[in-house]
Parts: sequence; structure tokens; C-alpha cells
Amino acid sequence: MPDRLNAASEQLLRELAPQVLGAVIRRFRDFASAEDAVQEALLAAALQWPREGVPDNPRAWLIRVAERRMTDHIRAESARRRRESTVATEFDQIAPAMQISSEVEQDDTLILLFMCCHPALTPSSAIALTLRAVGGLTTAEIANAFLVPEATMAQRISRAKTSIKSSGVPFRLPTDQERAQRLRAVLHVLYLIFNEGYVASIGPQLQRLELSREAIRMTRAMHKLLPDDCEVAGLLALMLLTDSRRAARTGSDEELIPLAKQDRTRWDQKEIAEGIELISTTLPKGSVGAYQLQAAVAAVHAEAARAEDTDWPQILALYELLKRMSDNPMVMLNHAIATAMVRGPSVGLELLDMLDRDGRLAGHHRLDAVRAHLLEMAGDLAGAIKHYRIAAARTTSLPEQHYLMSQAARLS
Repeated sequence: MPDRLNAASEQLLRELAPQVLGAVIRRFRDFASAEDAVQEALLAAALQWPREGVPDNPRAWLIRVAERRMTDHIRAESARRRRESTVATEFDQIAPAMQISSEVEQDDTLILLFMCCHPALTPSSAIALTLRAVGGLTTAEIANAFLVPEATMAQRISRAKTSIKSSGVPFRLPTDQERAQRLRAVLHVLYLIFNEGYVASIGPQLQRLELSREAIRMTRAMHKLLPDDCEVAGLLALMLLTDSRRAARTGSDEELIPLAKQDRTRWDQKEIAEGIELISTTLPKGSVGAYQLQAAVAAVHAEAARAEDTDWPQILALYELLKRMSDNPMVMLNHAIATAMVRGPSVGLELLDMLDRDGRLAGHHRLDAVRAHLLEMAGDLAGAIKHYRIAAARTTSLPEQHYLMSQAARLS
């Protein structure tokens, strides 16, 4: 037998981890201890499965091991605090209702999403914690999504766990009212998980398909749960329309291919049709949100047979609306690109200067990459080379780094 897990088993563990964590938290109501227990169960699987084989029901196996770890932990804590009898009573009360069965057809990952958006946390802290628990993102990847240093994000996640513990408010299934209150944060988590899967912020791979596919799966489940929610439908449409380009985003050597140079015959027409149908049905309902507008932008790109056929004035109008409802620097960056495509690169560069003064994208490679592209459009090749190189030095994604350096070399 092999002495380590094969790729299929590693992928299985990544997919099952949030489901197992959700099941354990729902039973024991203790996030920090449950997270430790699930990590121990995953380690046990990594050590035992190569020797003994993957069990028939790997999810139930992991839950059983994690629950044993939790039981051991609680017994030890109870003994230390002389509260064994009290804890035993509490367990007798909750165990029958929370007992996990492999036959129960429910999405524990979706439940965990709502549970992690805990009332003791601020929205940003809840989202960060959920990205760790559900998305499986590293602290560095979450920091990239929030445009903050890794150390800052590590402190934020640690404080979130402490806040939950000190609040005395247990992890539990949210009521319908609580679910409605937490929906916005949950959608943002799904959005960020998809983005990290579509453009991995760290490492040698451009894409992490397991993340983007899981985000689409969970958003489909959310749409099934809330079919009349326009922003849920908008987010699903955005993911499908964006994911439709996946096969065309890399070349034979896995090099990055930008949107304008992609072979659009390789775009997934089934995903495009589904995404356009979703957003076409949703937009006329009147309650328009940021995900719907972003999906509409993606639909405009999808409907252009060639890059030069893109309706940039329509895209610019959509970003104007987005700017009014969202103070997001990435929206402002995309607005600058659309402005440059409609009104010329000099106008776009003026908007980038405003982003410089804003400060939230200071040191971010995408700001320099866009500046380089607009400088190239304006004919300032020396400036473009400079900023392509700066952007390459700042990104932590190797495919993006190689692409940016190739752009600088092309102009040299």
C-alpha cells in the first residue's frame, strides 16, 4: 500500500472537511474545539487510509473520529473543572436531536456557512472565519481577498474565535430571521471562495478548481433554498458566466491568457446560456444588487463573439451603477478599465491616480498591472514596462508573475 494519500483521496478530504466540521459544530456547539477535532480526524485519515483503504462512508468515518476527539476533550475539561455530571446531562439532552446519520440528506456545508456568520462577530470577521472553516482558505489567501497584511488577518481570525467563546452564544442552526440577517455575509463568502478558485492568489496554479466548483455547488443549493432572492440568482449567474471561460484562460504550457486574447470558441456555452437565462429573468424584477450588475457585465462579455465586438459603453454604464452602490476599490479599478476602453487611456489613468490617493490598493499588483496596460494603450512603453515589472514583483501568483514579466519583455 502507498505510504501517502493519492490525489483523489486528498481531494476527497478537502471536499469533506467543511461538511464534517459543520456536523461536529452542530452537535457540540464549540467552534474552536470542533476545528481542532476535525483537523485531528483529517490527520488520522491521512495516516490510516493509505494503509487500510478509504472507508465505504468516508464522511461518516471522519465525523465519528472527530466526535471521539471532541468527547475526549470534553471529558478532560469536565474532569478538570469537576463538571462531569453537568456535561453528561447536557449531552443526554442534545445528542438525540443532533445525532449525525449518513442517511440524512442535508448540506452541512451550507448549514455551516450560516452558523459561522455568528451574531457575536462583525460581518468582516464572520466572513474571514467562514472562509477558513468552509472554504479551507489559508490566512494568507483570506488576507489577499480583504487587501490586508497576513498578520492582520491572523489576528482578526483569532479574535473572532475568542469573541465567539466569550459571548456565550452557542453555535446552532439559525432561525429563519437569523438566516435572512446573515444572508449578505454568506453570499460574500461564496463570492470570495469562487474568486480564489478562479484566480488563485498564491502559488504555482492559476486556478483552484475544487474551490470554484464548490462555490458554484453551494450557490446552486442556496438558489434552490431561496429561488426568489434576486442576489442569490445574480451571484449564481456571475459564477457561471465567469467560470464559462475557464478552459480558454490557459495555454498549452498553462500560461495565462487574458480575456481579450482568449479563444472564445472554447468558452462553455452551456454555462453561458444558463447564466444569461438567470440574469435575464432576475434583472426585470426590480431589486437590483451588486452581484446582478456584475453578472450583467459578464453577460455582455459572453455575448461578444470577438473581443473587439464587446459593448464597452454598456459595461461602463453598469460599472457606473456599481460604483454608486459599492465603495469597493476593485469596482473602481474595473470602472477605470471600462472608462479607458470608452473614453481613452488618459481618462482611465486619471481615475487610477484617484485610486492611488484612496490608498486601499496601495502595493496591490493589480493596480500596477492595469496602469501598465493603460500606459501601453497610451503609447508610453517605458512606463508600461516599469509597471508590468512592479506588478510582477508584487503578485504572489506565479502564473500572473510570468504573464506580467512576458508583457514587459514583449515591449522591451
